[in-house]
Amino acid sequence: MAARPTAGVIGAIEALGNRLPDPVVLFGLVAAAIVGVSMLLAGTTVEHPLTHEPVVVQSLLDATLARRMWTDAVKNFAGFPPLGSVLVAVMGIGVAERSGLIAALLGRAVDRVPPRLLTTAMLFVGANGALASDASFVVLVPLGAALWARVGRHPLAGMTIAYAAVSGGYGANLLITALDPLLAGLTQGAAQLVRPEATVAATCNWFFNVASVFLVTGVGALVAPSVERRFGPWIRRPEDTEGSTSERVAPALLAGAVTVVILAALVVGVLRADDGGWAPVYDSMVPLIAVAALVPGLVHARANGRLRDTGEAVKLAADAAGGLGGYIVLAFAAAQFVAWFNWSNLGLVSAVRGADALRGLGLGGTALLLAFVLLSGGLNLLIASASAKWALMAPLFVPMLMLLGIEPAMSQAAYRVGDAVTNVLTPLMPYMPIVLAAARRYVPETGLGTVLAAQVPFALAWGVSWTGMLLLWDAMGWPLGLG
Repeated sequence: MAARPTAGVIGAIEALGNRLPDPVVLFGLVAAAIVGVSMLLAGTTVEHPLTHEPVVVQSLLDATLARRMWTDAVKNFAGFPPLGSVLVAVMGIGVAERSGLIAALLGRAVDRVPPRLLTTAMLFVGANGALASDASFVVLVPLGAALWARVGRHPLAGMTIAYAAVSGGYGANLLITALDPLLAGLTQGAAQLVRPEATVAATCNWFFNVASVFLVTGVGALVAPSVERRFGPWIRRPEDTEGSTSERVAPALLAGAVTVVILAALVVGVLRADDGGWAPVYDSMVPLIAVAALVPGLVHARANGRLRDTGEAVKLAADAAGGLGGYIVLAFAAAQFVAWFNWSNLGLVSAVRGADALRGLGLGGTALLLAFVLLSGGLNLLIASASAKWALMAPLFVPMLMLLGIEPAMSQAAYRVGDAVTNVLTPLMPYMPIVLAAARRYVPETGLGTVLAAQVPFALAWGVSWTGMLLLWDAMGWPLGLG
């Protein structure tokens, strides 16, 4: 049952987006365009913000780089950051799904959770999804679709809300995530160009991030009903309610509780760094989540007669990973695009030119923050990695904004707002195949335009409200966090 055609601007975006090629082909086309642009702009030079050495756009058709495009292709693919995380997460979470555990738990959840609370709950959980890193996309997007279908609401609406919350909420969290110390380290290095004694703590945006969770949830809950209406009604199919609520889940829940306790002891006793830091825990989050799903999934399959020997257990994990064929192909194309973009120096040159343009506008503090949010959001449509973009932008913008009276923590907060609100709109998001796969399980003809058009209301609402909250925070002089 397809979504109903939509008139107006969003309908036009959907129609245009559905004419776009598959994300794999899209990454390939953009990578090819990078080759052409690098050739046209070869020789364009800017000054590196850290070393003050010249940075020159390199033509990818230069003999050295042209050879590297072939010799490093496999290395680019193997080193693509999201690839390993997604594969590991799916091997654990896929077992829990294929064992019938997730379906059984969904059945019980539907019986106990009022349907009117599903949207708010999904937005709140998704806004905190960064705590689970890449696994949040693997878990919550298909879960949103399945949960909505189970209660007789359109699964594409549930998938849309889950994806909006997870990707748009990446700039929000109640807790400190792996991204916070990473961004803070880059911000501190950039701030020390102007003020050598400057320090930027991982908690520098914590208060703002906590407030952002409630903004993302509240504003998202206001927008979601109009988004859900565009998908129309959904008539439940037998497969939407599979997973008997009479299945034994107590053994799996007990196994899950024991596993969590053991993993918590592992985190406290082994995984924390020698100095008490949490960085190793953040780096281990995906395998920890995979194990926490794998063990109760296997126990559930065994308790309900679906698992007789270890060979069948391995097959469950293999079948789950085998469903990622499309994602693996996309990861290869995306990895080449990212590598070629970096080799050409187009990203750094674009960031330097963007900084020069902002500086030339002669804006005041409030207008400058607004312009910076817009610039961050625009660059995010090309470079989806939050840390990679900030590594390029921080050395340029943090010192510039400091000289104009804007503290590093505020610059970082402004960057995160711009990055978050356009996450939902970029067709170059590496997790897009997961989103499309979740959608096509229910509506096979779903196109990229259907996914992106449904995200536009969230992006606009969050863009306006979140930026407004940032500017109010700055005007009131409220602390953004600790340190």
